[in-house]
Amino acid sequence: MASVWDDLDAYLGPTDLLKKAGQRGTIKAYSNFNAAADVKVLRSAIEGIGTTESVVIDTITQRSNAQRQIICKEYKGATGRNLIDDLKGDLGGDFENVMVGLMMHPAAFDANEIKGALKGPGTTESTLIEILASRTNLQIKELAAAYQAENQRSLTDDLTSDISGDFGKAMLILLQGKRDESINFNQEQAKIDAKALYDAGEKKWGTDESKFIDILCKKSIPQLRKTFEEYKIVSKTNIVESIEGEMSGNLEDLLVAVVKCVVNTPAYFAERLYKSMKGGGTDEATLSRIMISRSEIDLLDIRAEYKKLFGYSLHSNIKSEVSGDFCTSLLKICGGDD
Repeated sequence: MASVWDDLDAYLGPTDLLKKAGQRGTIKAYSNFNAAADVKVLRSAIEGIGTTESVVIDTITQRSNAQRQIICKEYKGATGRNLIDDLKGDLGGDFENVMVGLMMHPAAFDANEIKGALKGPGTTESTLIEILASRTNLQIKELAAAYQAENQRSLTDDLTSDISGDFGKAMLILLQGKRDESINFNQEQAKIDAKALYDAGEKKWGTDESKFIDILCKKSIPQLRKTFEEYKIVSKTNIVESIEGEMSGNLEDLLVAVVKCVVNTPAYFAERLYKSMKGGGTDEATLSRIMISRSEIDLLDIRAEYKKLFGYSLHSNIKSEVSGDFCTSLLKICGGDD
């Protein structure tokens, strides 16, 4: 998989940062939206004897998240009940998780996923890494606010008590949501930072992790892309391979994820989706989370990268790995077979 991160010509240009959210999603706002009509349809599907799953799937997957929030309010007004609670009461398993996830505000969904990753005897670091490495400053601030509102506790405090060391330090920097979001870059600074990374890693015995954390978790995306180009010149290898050679464990996984999201976020998610379905069992939680969270952002680009990287479509892979209403709902979100 190193090749995609090694191809500097494939780097997305800084203009990609200016894309408006929603332009590359598979789910768009429904043009003939009528919240009251949708509520009536959903009530009929849920309140009858047995749930009409196909109606629930068609209604929820063909509305934008903003429209779903209006449906939730209308549903509460019409029934006095919470639609998410009713879905939880009527549906089950992975299918329920997808429908409920789609009905949540994106920030609340991210916050809920992070809470689940922190809950229990062990922390699911891969979930924390995926979310914090890939979200914008605004998304991170909104999810932190949603976490506080839902749990009456600060996410910073909960993360601090759960993770430590250089990994904890890097995660807390990302959680501040203060990455430089300038769309400009300084070529000379890129050369300086590339040399600093080389000196902190490959050139010396032992690795200065703090230098990697400082540069990778704070600098702007265009600046980092230029830095990675310069790093390849200095080091003769790409930054992903260097991190994998110099570090280990959760810090390695986090910094590699940060780099991949800087280079090509859709390719990062395509790889995550592929791994969620590869091998003996499917990681339904990761599969669902990515399909839901990227459905209105860049799932079209993720589909394209998936086909390019693995030679077959995301749609066909989902179809061959999962079944039932869970499969139907994911294929509706996927939006097409490439």
